[in-house]
Amino acid sequence: MNVQEQINTYLTSQPEPKRSELQLLHQLVLQLSPACKLWFTDGKNSEGKTVTNPNIGYGLYTLHYADGTTRAFYQIGLSANTTGISVYILGIKDKTYLAKTYGEKLGKASITGYCIKFKTLKAINLDVLEAAIREGFGGEG
Repeated sequence: MNVQEQINTYLTSQPEPKRSELQLLHQLVLQLSPACKLWFTDGKNSEGKTVTNPNIGYGLYTLHYADGTTRAFYQIGLSANTTGISVYILGIKDKTYLAKTYGEKLGKASITGYCIKFKTLKAINLDVLEAAIREGFGGEG
């Protein structure tokens, strides 16, 4: 199965209304960066053990590890979680930036150093989330 097929299978496996919201966000990210590299991670480590929720990834970012090694990864991530949806914006050096910049305007969401988590799209301001994603791709926020 190619990446697009994995993404489609993942999206259609989600219960409604989460499925429709994930599909809407997937289309939004693709509109913001139509030529971006697509990723799909199934959430399993090299031993096949589930260590995280599956993720759809967009773009290309280089992760830098403390031991000096690097690896290619995505810039923006999208994932269903047990209570809603998570959007990941990688590459932000200041771990308070997302909360300071978008927190008050975003609506009912939990924001960590690189993750915006919310129950439903109705709980947040989608224009503000779009601005955060656009900035995550390196464009104007």
